[in-house]
Amino acid sequence: MAGKVKVAGLPGWMVWGAILALVSMVVLSVWTATVWTRAPQPGAATVEVDIPRGASIGMAADALEAAGVIESAEAFEIAARLIGDEKPIQFGTYAFQRGEGWAKILDRLQKGDVVIIKVTIPEGMPSIMVAERLRAMKRLRGEIAVPAEGSVLPATWETKPGEQRSAVLKRMQDGMAQTLDELWPMKTAASAVNSKDEAIILASIVQKETAKDSEYRRVAGVYTNRLKQGMKLDADPTVIYPTTKGKPLGRRIRRSELQADNGYNTYVRKGLPQGPIANPGRAAIEAVLDPEAHDFLYFVADGTGGHVFAETYAQHQANVANWYAQRRARGEM
Repeated sequence: MAGKVKVAGLPGWMVWGAILALVSMVVLSVWTATVWTRAPQPGAATVEVDIPRGASIGMAADALEAAGVIESAEAFEIAARLIGDEKPIQFGTYAFQRGEGWAKILDRLQKGDVVIIKVTIPEGMPSIMVAERLRAMKRLRGEIAVPAEGSVLPATWETKPGEQRSAVLKRMQDGMAQTLDELWPMKTAASAVNSKDEAIILASIVQKETAKDSEYRRVAGVYTNRLKQGMKLDADPTVIYPTTKGKPLGRRIRRSELQADNGYNTYVRKGLPQGPIANPGRAAIEAVLDPEAHDFLYFVADGTGGHVFAETYAQHQANVANWYAQRRARGEM
């Protein structure tokens, strides 16, 4: 009878079922191969997916499907086991594009190619602002106190969503300790500092006095000369620090502040202040350990971001008068 199929005595419905199953397997294989190697469309949305610690490939697949990154958790798991290798997946927060190939997704999960957050601590940033910057990073967790001044190494640091702020801060502080240990043996006889603590204190002043890397050793040389001659450092940033904890003052220094004896003010006492006034960078530390040899005792801004240096107070007064004239001409005074 037309329309009926028999194969080796099997009922027709079994034959058609076998054919349908075979066709389904072929279609599924072709589809899986397609999604396995595909590339996302230009401009495809990026989706973040959290993979918990200890997650299996099945649990990860469920999270990927729930986020709309893959179409089928079951198919992804099967394909990963049959086509992919047996490397374990890594926990963390991942960023995938919708339509991203499954092979690439699996590879990234196995490599731990997680989302990286970067936090930059500029040279000369005071510790109170370091704490504020870390606290403002909403994707980090936990509370932190303001770290000891001068204990943080300025750099760009990497972290991951969900990491404890205290852990990030510890890396920054370990970085400073390691850098200081590395640089300390480079100290020359010309240096006026006698300990690592003193190196950080003087470097923090140098760091705040000039924004030009090329001037670090020269400015360090000025303060070295003053220390060795028993002169006061007369460093404006040491006057500002007790008032703002290193933040910008936003106004001129008051006479009362210049006269305040608070342990930091180098206009009042000779020698180094009682502690650092910022977190100095590597170059500033190097400068105080090996200052430039010269006879300069004074310096003042030159209007270009740099400074004019002088050996005598009379020369310095002339340079200051010139600087004030420039500022008056610009309407700043």
